[in-house]
Amino acid sequence: MPEPIKASNSRYMPGIDGLRALAVLAVIIYHLNYNWAPGGLLGVGIFFVLSGYLITDLLIAQWSRHGRLDMKDFWLRRARRLLPALLLLMVVVVMSVALFVPEQMGRLRGDVWAAVFYVSNWWLVFSEVSYFEKFGPPSPLGHLWSLAVEEQFYLIWPLLVALGLSVVKRRGPLVMLTLGLAALSAILMAVLYVPGEDPSRIYYGTDTRVFALLIGAALAMMWPSRKLTTNISGKARLTLDVVGAASLAILLLSIWKTNQYDDFLYQGGLVLLSIVSALLVAVLAHPASALAKVMGCEPLKWLGVRSYGIYLWHYPVIVLTSPTGMEDGGVIAVVRAALQLVACIVLAALSWKYVEEPIRHGALGRLWANVGSGKKRGASKRSTRILATGCAFALCVIYFGVATLTSGATAGNSTPQPKPVESASAADTAGQKEQAAERAGKPYGPEVPAVVKKPDPAPKPDSQTAAKPKNETKPNATKPAADSTKPAQNQDNSADSKQPKASDAPAVAVQSGKGITAIGDSVMLDVEPYLEKLLPGIVIDGKVGRQMSQAPDTIAALKAQGRLGNRVIIELGTNGSFSKGQLDKLLKALNGVEQIIVINTRVPKPWESVVNQTLADVEATHPNVKLIDWHAASAGKNSYFYKDGVHLNSEGARAYALLVASALAPTEADKESEAPAPKPNEEKPQQQQPAAQEDNKQEHAQKEPQEAEEAQP
Repeated sequence: MPEPIKASNSRYMPGIDGLRALAVLAVIIYHLNYNWAPGGLLGVGIFFVLSGYLITDLLIAQWSRHGRLDMKDFWLRRARRLLPALLLLMVVVVMSVALFVPEQMGRLRGDVWAAVFYVSNWWLVFSEVSYFEKFGPPSPLGHLWSLAVEEQFYLIWPLLVALGLSVVKRRGPLVMLTLGLAALSAILMAVLYVPGEDPSRIYYGTDTRVFALLIGAALAMMWPSRKLTTNISGKARLTLDVVGAASLAILLLSIWKTNQYDDFLYQGGLVLLSIVSALLVAVLAHPASALAKVMGCEPLKWLGVRSYGIYLWHYPVIVLTSPTGMEDGGVIAVVRAALQLVACIVLAALSWKYVEEPIRHGALGRLWANVGSGKKRGASKRSTRILATGCAFALCVIYFGVATLTSGATAGNSTPQPKPVESASAADTAGQKEQAAERAGKPYGPEVPAVVKKPDPAPKPDSQTAAKPKNETKPNATKPAADSTKPAQNQDNSADSKQPKASDAPAVAVQSGKGITAIGDSVMLDVEPYLEKLLPGIVIDGKVGRQMSQAPDTIAALKAQGRLGNRVIIELGTNGSFSKGQLDKLLKALNGVEQIIVINTRVPKPWESVVNQTLADVEATHPNVKLIDWHAASAGKNSYFYKDGVHLNSEGARAYALLVASALAPTEADKESEAPAPKPNEEKPQQQQPAAQEDNKQEHAQKEPQEAEEAQP
């Protein structure tokens, strides 16, 4: 990713900088979560190929000139190029987080040390931090995993190149060995990938991503830049530009059409795209290419030269300036994204001019020489003051950051939070409720206070005398109404507003929830009390953090228990994406079920559109599947949600339950079995009346219509 230090006789390739610019812009658009570039993460793969090519080209050129590799010089140059901007970034990020979001400081501790030692990718792997299913606020240093992969490559690869060049005299076998290592890495990725499971381990791992760097390295052995000249035929020029244009088109199309959840990417797709990237690099490195001149235009070249800094700054800027819950749409979101893009470019430009370039060209050495020299005492005093001030500032920042990171008073948790990902958002109200509910063994959802009614002289035939929810022992149901007034944002203040009402029943409703099973994640737990009230007898199986891949096992368990109904509601996708194959597997597990209802999702995360599109595609091909469009029904209804923009308060849970109940129109069997039910229900209260009250029948009969009316809101 960073621009290598050029040797005195090396040739500058502006087209390469243009490619850098396109790659970093693709990554930024991906992190801005725009649906028209879901494959922007492929920009990282392009950077890997570029780095492998440029570093290996530099090493081979040095070997050709001197017959050896100066490892000390190579690593010092890498440190001067990479460390100043990185350390500046971490100082600014730590201070910003400490000042504006101190609750994240505990989580940031491990990220800082991992970044300093360039092991961020393995830190994320062993901490089980997902790249694709971040539900809580992401770390502003989470993007440094790719730099860790590159630095680990820079540490080991020069040693292997020196060994290979000294042992293998011919380039052909060396190229084959390099491609063999790349093939092993690609095979490892394909073997470790499990469709439907979070691919973060293979996405982060150096062992499963190094194939892109090695493909670039093999290209450098076959296509050294120092041997490329403009003295080629017109046909060769045309071939170069056609190959380059086709490669560029394939990459742009992939950025537009693929996404991080495609099985294709991890089963050979990333390898193919790395090969395409290598072809494009080969064309852009050639001085005779017309495409290289186009890609080397001034705007792209300017951005490409600063692409390292832009990559460093873009993610913290986006993370620290984006809403953590409900996202603004329309013009506000576009303006915010534009300002974020401008901010990261400006910060990168300032870092390049005042930090990276001066240090790269020996500013620290000159400053130290001036301090130690007895000449030019005035300049020496000024330099001393500058150095002392800078050191004092750095020490203050380091002390402040370390003290804050290690303080027991910080709001963050020092240990990585285990999965499920939904519980990672400890800063959000909904996340706190969810974790507390899980620890206490309570279902996660809005509290529904019990309504204590005065005993009536005779039972009423109103619908509110339906059976209680199935779990009569849960705390929410037994807690007195006076004790359930815990303040919560975005919830209604009155107990009555939290209680599902009889009038919430849909116009055409199933009279009972018997034979209906609902399976979901924590959103289903939000809705559970309301569904139980609207559909007495419904079986609800919700679990915090549940993924689609876990649903078949849940269905099998419900079948074994005899609790799987002939109508099944599936609410999954809050915690991450799933493939069409996984959904088809779930539908096969529900073979014989009369009606399957799937509910799409509203979650301000990149997988939202993927989940919703997959559900829509499956509905179109399965006649017994009905889609409930919660995403459309909740559009613009911020009052339905807690701060995370996903979990539902009482208003949202009630609306969700109504939407589900209205989709469950009675089947013919329901209508036949339940048609005569009202008459016995009306007679039953009369049969239970004591004989002493027979004389009062007429009086009670006159009161019942009035009481029924009062039961309605």
